[in-house]
Amino acid sequence: MIETLVVPLVKIAVLLVGILTAVAYLVLLERKVQAWVQVRLGPMRVGPHGLLQPVADVIKLIIKEDITPARADRWVYTLAPIIVLVPALVVFAVIPFGPETNVFGIRMPLHVADINVGLLYIVSIASLGIYGTILGGWASNSKYPLLASLRASAQLVSYEVAVTMTLVSMILMAGSLSMVEIVESQQARGLWFVFAQPLAFFIYFVGGLAETNRAPFDLPEAEQELTGGFHTEYSGIRFALFFLAEYANMIVIAAVATTLFFGGWLRPFPSVAALGLLDIVPGWIWFLLKTFVLLYVFLWVRATLPRYRYDQLMRLGWKVLIPLAIANVIVTAIAVVVL
Repeated sequence: MIETLVVPLVKIAVLLVGILTAVAYLVLLERKVQAWVQVRLGPMRVGPHGLLQPVADVIKLIIKEDITPARADRWVYTLAPIIVLVPALVVFAVIPFGPETNVFGIRMPLHVADINVGLLYIVSIASLGIYGTILGGWASNSKYPLLASLRASAQLVSYEVAVTMTLVSMILMAGSLSMVEIVESQQARGLWFVFAQPLAFFIYFVGGLAETNRAPFDLPEAEQELTGGFHTEYSGIRFALFFLAEYANMIVIAAVATTLFFGGWLRPFPSVAALGLLDIVPGWIWFLLKTFVLLYVFLWVRATLPRYRYDQLMRLGWKVLIPLAIANVIVTAIAVVVL
């Protein structure tokens, strides 16, 4: 009873609280990084060094007036941000944060579920969020959100192909769709897959930026062209749900990259015995550190690179990344068979 019902519910509760807290402070980190790049201080007023700014932001969004446009489709308008957020949270169920750990005398794995098609589950569930973006743009009954939602759907389709082909390369390397077994495959080889598949990681990372509508691929939210993008007509708590989903998806991209390319919970250079002292650090801490570094790169890219034009965005996806991803799958398949 405890292991089949109580433990999974506790894991889900801890995971949701952790993810929502991480999202709130990721927003603060982004504002700080942007400020540091521009030689500013960023938020400093609420709490020491602005550490309570996320709390103030949440309170503001909760008490802010929630307006529904007169001509909007009310049910779809309300449902859209929920459709965007829920898949971003559900994906975390199959991401392993560490190996089996002894917690209060009970041996338990640090993941909610380990299914043999975990990677397929992530791809299928994460792809559902775009429907919320499309419905939100359409239900707002405004031209700018509608254009932004069309951009977002075309952008996702373009880059999803390249990212999926990249994941095929990782499946060939690991011989499994299970996220836990992919990490264990890297442990058995004594090598993070990023060293064997640097091109695959590059394609995945660029595709991840595009799929989460992050700069320099933030065309669906281009303020200079589309006012505010697909959530222009949203305010209050529904506006907050869209932003929660965006940052939760960033964490998903970074966590999946950590699992597939950087050994998940494994310490750096797991095959080097001289670094055995690093095993003192728990695996879940290594996982969080790697994920944090990747998220920092997300923020760094936004502060550094200008936005692409839309034709450049499409050209990069269809004429560069997809051919590279297909070629990488072919080379990987040949190497797996030969070696």
